[in-house]
Amino acid sequence: MTLHAASREALGLAEERLGEVLADADATVSSSVGDELLSVVDLLDREIGLRRAVSDASATPEARTALVRRLFDGKLSEPALKVLDAVAGSRWSSPRELTDGLESLGRSALLTSAEKTGNVDTVESQLFQVARVVANHPELEAALSDLNGSAEAKRALVRGLFADKVDVVTETLVEQVVRRAKGRGVGVGLDKLVELAAERRRRSVAYVTSASALSDEQTAQLGAKLNDIYGRQIALHVEVDPRLGGGLVVRVGDEVIDGSAAGQLAALRRRLARA
Repeated sequence: MTLHAASREALGLAEERLGEVLADADATVSSSVGDELLSVVDLLDREIGLRRAVSDASATPEARTALVRRLFDGKLSEPALKVLDAVAGSRWSSPRELTDGLESLGRSALLTSAEKTGNVDTVESQLFQVARVVANHPELEAALSDLNGSAEAKRALVRGLFADKVDVVTETLVEQVVRRAKGRGVGVGLDKLVELAAERRRRSVAYVTSASALSDEQTAQLGAKLNDIYGRQIALHVEVDPRLGGGLVVRVGDEVIDGSAAGQLAALRRRLARA
């Protein structure tokens, strides 16, 4: 998510308010706040005029906050309303960035609920697995990213594939990515969620593709080596792809370490082509 300066400041203030609201809340309240904030995101996505009114820089912060209260008082919980007060009372660079910021807050509340139940590791792992399922089935990603597809049909598809197989937080986050993909690619959005979950524990994500399954010892050794290389904790997410022929490929952010047989062969071919 790319935000301009005003929106970054607004999001920072709203994140502080969210932290205050959820500090003493239990997992159920945190999850409820996340669900409520994401429901407002869906509404603002549908109602362009409302989105513009809530982010209207020509109106006073008090007027924008009063508007939000009139719309949602009695429909949302007080903790969620307090977060919306902070969102509406701040200056955002654009209506779209306000909506994106609100989505970020909703996701954060849901991941906070996973932390409070001790399930954030599980959610991170499940998000990775869902991302890989989507990445390995182009027709599925096309259906979930289809601009002309109905939101309900996409939601039904997600639930049919993953309901009762993943944590409720995982399912909610996946559904939100699918609803807001708008042709941008569901897989990219899911990968960002994996990284967001890892950041909750101040970890970076390494996507590892191996020609064969790694043993627990090999995984631990690879993790320790990457921790040393990057000077921080690295969360490993491993998938197997026999097409590599041997070795493995590691991606951390924009950096790729290709130690696979296929990668080495491709590099050799490039050198021969230049000779």
